[in-house]
Amino acid sequence: MQAPPEHLGSFYLGAEYDLKTGQRTNDAINYDARDLTTHAVCVGMTGSGKTGLCIGLLEEAAIDRVPAILIDPKGDITNLLLQFPELRAEDFQPWVNPDDARRKGKSVEEYAGFIADLWRNGLADWGISPDRIRQLREAADFTIYTPGSDAGLPISILSSLDAPGLDFDEYAEAIRERIGGTVVALLGLVGIHADPIRSREAILLSSIFEHFWRRNQDLDLAKLITSIQNPPVRQLGVFDVDTFYPQKDRFELAMAFNNLMAAPTFQSWLEGEPLDIDSLLYTEDGKPRHSIFYIAHLSDSERMFFVTLLLENVLTWMRRQAGTTSLRALLYLDEVFGFFPPTAEPPSKRPLLTLLKQARAFGLGVVLVTQNPVDIDYKGLTNAGTWFIGKLQAERDKDRVLQGLKGAIAEAGGSSERVDYDTLISQLGSRVFLMHNVHEDRPVIFHTRWAMSYLRGPLTRPQVRQLMKGRKETVEAREPAIARTQPQKPSVAVSRPPSPTGPAGFSANPPALDPSVPQTFLPVALSEQAAIRQLTQEMGRSLDVERTQLVYEPAIVGRATVRFVDRKREIDERVEKILLAPAAEDLGGVSWEDAETLPIEISDLASKPERVGADQGPFFAPPPEQANSARELKSIGKDLADWLYYNSRLPLMVHPELKVFQRPGERERMFKIRLRQAARERRDAEVDALTEKYDARIEKLEAKLRKKERELAADEADYEARKREELIGAGETVLGFLMGRRRSVSRIASKRRMTSKAKLEVEETKEEITDLREEIAELEAELKEAVDEISRQWEDVLDGLTTEEIKPRRTDVDVRLVALAWRPFWLVTYRDRGDTRTATIPAYPQPEAT
Repeated sequence: MQAPPEHLGSFYLGAEYDLKTGQRTNDAINYDARDLTTHAVCVGMTGSGKTGLCIGLLEEAAIDRVPAILIDPKGDITNLLLQFPELRAEDFQPWVNPDDARRKGKSVEEYAGFIADLWRNGLADWGISPDRIRQLREAADFTIYTPGSDAGLPISILSSLDAPGLDFDEYAEAIRERIGGTVVALLGLVGIHADPIRSREAILLSSIFEHFWRRNQDLDLAKLITSIQNPPVRQLGVFDVDTFYPQKDRFELAMAFNNLMAAPTFQSWLEGEPLDIDSLLYTEDGKPRHSIFYIAHLSDSERMFFVTLLLENVLTWMRRQAGTTSLRALLYLDEVFGFFPPTAEPPSKRPLLTLLKQARAFGLGVVLVTQNPVDIDYKGLTNAGTWFIGKLQAERDKDRVLQGLKGAIAEAGGSSERVDYDTLISQLGSRVFLMHNVHEDRPVIFHTRWAMSYLRGPLTRPQVRQLMKGRKETVEAREPAIARTQPQKPSVAVSRPPSPTGPAGFSANPPALDPSVPQTFLPVALSEQAAIRQLTQEMGRSLDVERTQLVYEPAIVGRATVRFVDRKREIDERVEKILLAPAAEDLGGVSWEDAETLPIEISDLASKPERVGADQGPFFAPPPEQANSARELKSIGKDLADWLYYNSRLPLMVHPELKVFQRPGERERMFKIRLRQAARERRDAEVDALTEKYDARIEKLEAKLRKKERELAADEADYEARKREELIGAGETVLGFLMGRRRSVSRIASKRRMTSKAKLEVEETKEEITDLREEIAELEAELKEAVDEISRQWEDVLDGLTTEEIKPRRTDVDVRLVALAWRPFWLVTYRDRGDTRTATIPAYPQPEAT
């Protein structure tokens, strides 16, 4: 069949299927992406084709640039990465199952060729070209994470213990719910099945979490262990903490977590990327991601622990988002069995239920899949707006699904009496599904399209390792993020050995300056050992270090606040700058153009130098000649104010048509993500408005068409009756002539005229019907073309970005400090091939590299 035209926001899932003939039709199933904001459930037995359906849905989401977090308990969803646009046998060969090849009586090479042909023909049968597979590969970043393993990309759970970054008083209930889920999951990991209300372990841990999170302080396992031994709270309920939970018992609990943390197998849980939902949904440059969490290798308790932490993090991320009616992201759980039971209350159930109830308002769609339809809480699934039901194995499975489906229909205010769902479900075959969508008038039976990804089946950990090898090498080769305190490249020079009292040109005593000259000392951010390590790495060999000394050299520090105001956009941003300029011989000649921006707070500046060993200093270079004049420093302050006025700008990226602008302090990546969401919402609104306009016109024409069709039926009936009358009349005339009776010729002619007139009316009505159908078709074609144009317009929304700058006014520049600043350096003396050398390494915080 011909694939439907590409429309953003429309998912091509397959084609309608006629159960009576057992054949698919040419009517494509285009699923509105926004319908997923009311969530979806997919049920079907093994072999029903639900993995193919769900892979197809996720492929469409990726093409539509919708990011997704995918929980993969079995390993099926890892197939999303098996995308081979060229459809060559050698691409498939590493991934085909040798056992399948053997059962087919083929070699692996032959079987790979067979699969390549199968996929090429299958895709062609559904009108899918290799270009669409390329489009899929380029649309999103596909990554497999393996918690507790380094087979894929490791993921660190430490960030899950970080404070959620929400106002505790405003979100107290939500934060306490997250604390409860996190605590129960943590205790389950050490073998304690805790009741959040009755368990003293859960109550103690919850109190510790609340103590730190209320103060917006992060936790880690080490801090949690010490807090169990020495709780930051002294009373739990009416009892003091030692009465409620004696110290000896707390020590056993602390030891349980310490053993967990010390276990070599647990280290992989602490390594890798942080469990940060925003980063898991978008790359650094704003490209949507499909982050797959492969958990097939984990034990039941480990699965529950990780899934609960992930769901709690998704909930916290969701609450930070603005409301939207468009689909913002997907959360997909490939097998919900065990995480959402009908009666039990595992820690994963509450966050899942909360997401099903609340995520719609934030544009987060939840898709739950299962092949075990009996042990699912269908009362919780009444919030699901779309049900995909495939072939079921047992009658009790069908009964439970029907119970849940009818509950969802009733919840949506509909009636299930008009459709015999029981009979429909009983007739479903492989890859044939019943789709009930609350946004549509009727259920649809459809056949799923061919998946663009190779459906290899569940991947093992070695296969995941092979699949992610290139990605892991890229991540490991990537230079680590540059810390604020990263030192500059050391300068190395040959020199004479320093004097015992200090390096040449430096004094052990701070210079005595006029009290009116303000002085400050920059903090020492690089330790002596770190300086030596950096020098060793720079030289590329081990060094024979003789001594390290701390020296201070003078510079000029300026602190100022620059205000940027744009009343039209309600921007009023104050930016504090701390600049460090080289000290010139004449302080009046300080060049702020050459100044560096220090990544420190004003509170980091000290009034005294750092204390070090007696033989290490600190030692001081002589101050600039005219540093003893407060008047000169005041003049330098005026120069700084002028320089800031002429050179300070607040750049903002702006999309004029959408009237969306980058907020001060908002990262470019986050702004582009927000812009794409705004474009999606505008696109949906424009398409809805246009569709509504055309639908009204089309409905009027269709009403006319129905009327004309009724007229045609009446005209044809009249015409047939006239013909019969004319024929009967002619027969009577002939018979009468033979029998000697005469009939009026005018009467026969009248009947003939009436028959001709009836025929003419039929032909005119047919022409009118043809004209109406052509007019409807033209309107539908116009609508399609207009919708395509809207989609194209908003697909490349980044092309419409411009950059505007906000300039400060003179009065918006406030210089608050100009002082003589002492910069710390480590002076490392070492032996190198017979020479004594020194390296000067900056010890104060360095600006971030750009």
